[in-house]
Amino acid sequence: MADGRSPVATTAERVFPDLRAVADRVRAELEAEITESVLELPAEVAPAVEISRFAREERARVLEAGVSGLEKLADHREDEIGEDEYFGVEAIVLLQGRPAILVQRQSFAPQRDEWAVLDARRPAIHESLVRVGRVEVSGHPSLDWIGTAFLVGPTTVMTNRHVAAEFALHEADRDRWSFASGMSARVDPAEELPVDGAPVPVPSAAYEITEIIGIHPDVDMALLRVEPAGPEALPTPLAIAADAPAELPGRPVYVIGYPAWDGRRNEPESMRRIFMDVYNVKRLQPGAATDFVPGGLVMKHDCSTLGGNSGSPVLDLDDHRVLGLHFGGRYRTGNFAVPLWELLDDPLLARAEVNWV
Repeated sequence: MADGRSPVATTAERVFPDLRAVADRVRAELEAEITESVLELPAEVAPAVEISRFAREERARVLEAGVSGLEKLADHREDEIGEDEYFGVEAIVLLQGRPAILVQRQSFAPQRDEWAVLDARRPAIHESLVRVGRVEVSGHPSLDWIGTAFLVGPTTVMTNRHVAAEFALHEADRDRWSFASGMSARVDPAEELPVDGAPVPVPSAAYEITEIIGIHPDVDMALLRVEPAGPEALPTPLAIAADAPAELPGRPVYVIGYPAWDGRRNEPESMRRIFMDVYNVKRLQPGAATDFVPGGLVMKHDCSTLGGNSGSPVLDLDDHRVLGLHFGGRYRTGNFAVPLWELLDDPLLARAEVNWV
């Protein structure tokens, strides 16, 4: 969309190589009354909650307008596109081009069309999923969880500074970080939307955070020591990119994290279109890297993220190395991550025994 209306800062023309083909496909799906109900997905991946009839009808109305908008874009008739049609085009981009896919039983539903490529990479993505968890806290005055973290070393997780700051205090006289009084924290990889009450398969045990290794002085990053809460050993860490990938802008990536409702920073209707009012649980969020200036400490991507994604890994879809540490986003502008290869020689990351590959 030429006027930059997309909440993920990626135009329909960049997401979909053939706009008319997408319009035809969405129209055919609507005519066949294809929905995302539990009756139409395999039992092992079916959502635990069914979208109401009213919501399905409303979504069909929005998508019908989006089909009309895509056809006008394909015919270079942008000046004829109305507000409802722009709204519908955004919905198609967000639901199909930049989806936020539920993770259940450490897996995800079969994908098709633009993201059918995820199925071919399913085994490697599974390995990534079990190494990402929700940061949960005890003793906090108002929160029970605060973000996402992922394994980067044998006994180390990485998250954002602003996540760790909710339970950590800096002892200036000893130049170290410690837990705030009465607080503790852990990382739980098993926080998912349940499937018919079925348990999440191993590995799913939480990791207790035992030490704040350090909080980076220059970027939004914290490194935390962990140990297993139960008898299971910690998984091996994710591979962290030691060098920049070739041609980063446009490179397919995916984020894993726990998007949370945040009406302060995101347009509510766009959030509902992407997340269907299911928040705080694990999701797989594919997209593309969009920008990076060599020597800088920020890379941009367009995955559909929300506030709870703070601390999520941004992974290369080709080799599954972690390229970046997601730390924030801005509606209709894009999302931001720390490019980790730029910190290869950083002493804090060396102390944390980061698994550079």
